[in-house]
Amino acid sequence: MDIVLLERIDKLGNMGDVVAVRPGYARNFLLPRGKALRATRDNIARFEAERAEREESNHKRRSTAGSLKERMDGVHVTLIRQAADNLQLYGSVKARDIADGLASMGFPVDRRMVVLDRPIKTLGLFEVTTLLHPEVPTTVVANVARTADEAMIQEATGRAFHRADDEEEDIDEETTQEEAVDEITGEDVDDTSLQE
Repeated sequence: MDIVLLERIDKLGNMGDVVAVRPGYARNFLLPRGKALRATRDNIARFEAERAEREESNHKRRSTAGSLKERMDGVHVTLIRQAADNLQLYGSVKARDIADGLASMGFPVDRRMVVLDRPIKTLGLFEVTTLLHPEVPTTVVANVARTADEAMIQEATGRAFHRADDEEEDIDEETTQEEAVDEITGEDVDDTSLQE
């Protein structure tokens, strides 16, 4: 099916391009959302008559999105979720969750603007692309953690917080404490004397 694009669509074309797409894609996505028109003579003539107005409107939306991008680029959105010890979430984080998090921070983002190939199913830091305008992408970081404290640790370290890391640190401290006592006294110390 031939259509006329009313806005730029990634991997398809720019505003005003006449492109061939599958009928289902046109009927179910492009036409209902006002992103394209069927490529008939009347629709092409209508588009050409409205072209200057559409380009001016597009330019205004792009400049607004550009100013929003400057404020939003690299923003960390903290999402608190329950998870198992192996970092797997009991559920998932979807585009809507990220959009809601950004909206609560004062950024007017709709879930359709968040580009997420598949839901996030583990704890950690994830770079997520947000299309503020078809020509203005920005990257935000979704910080998925169990608690606000873990989220702060993840943001500081740049990696997922794992409770086993804390246990390993505790074991290392105990081992270091034993070694220090051994060096001072010159004899082996059993674990029970350290706990007293």
